[in-house]
Amino acid sequence: MEKAKFLHFEDDGTIPNNPSLGVAIYTGVFHNNPDRIEDTFNSNGWTNSWTNGVFDYHHYHSNTHEALGVRSGSAVILLGGENGQELEVNVGDVAVLPAGTGHKKISASDDFQIVGAYPGGVSPNKKTGKADERPYVLEDIQNTPLPQTDPVYGNEGPLVDEWT
Repeated sequence: MEKAKFLHFEDDGTIPNNPSLGVAIYTGVFHNNPDRIEDTFNSNGWTNSWTNGVFDYHHYHSNTHEALGVRSGSAVILLGGENGQELEVNVGDVAVLPAGTGHKKISASDDFQIVGAYPGGVSPNKKTGKADERPYVLEDIQNTPLPQTDPVYGNEGPLVDEWT
């Protein structure tokens, strides 16, 4: 089982991020078979899946966590808000964003496609950091339940171990 790297981001006053859960990065976990990303997410209970790109503006979801798997191409994504961290993602990489984590596409190859999914098939809201979103979103983030499974490994895996 591949280890995940975890990145933590503080509330920057605009993008709340998540005060207790880190972003999980699985590098190259689907490199040899990116077409399996969506089926794997779905079979592990991360559903309501889609394939597209990432918005080129800061946004986050306060009501659910989100798994993102790179199906083709590559991109640079800014995580955590304007003062966050740029992350280069390539085919087969997976990032799992806890509720509240800001994300924005900086650049992408022409063939960039990402698969997204949510634990239990929750329909994500889309927040952009407007002042009137608080304090509701802060409460919403805290009330978002932990996922029962890791989107990549199911009942076991780095996410289940780290997000307890």
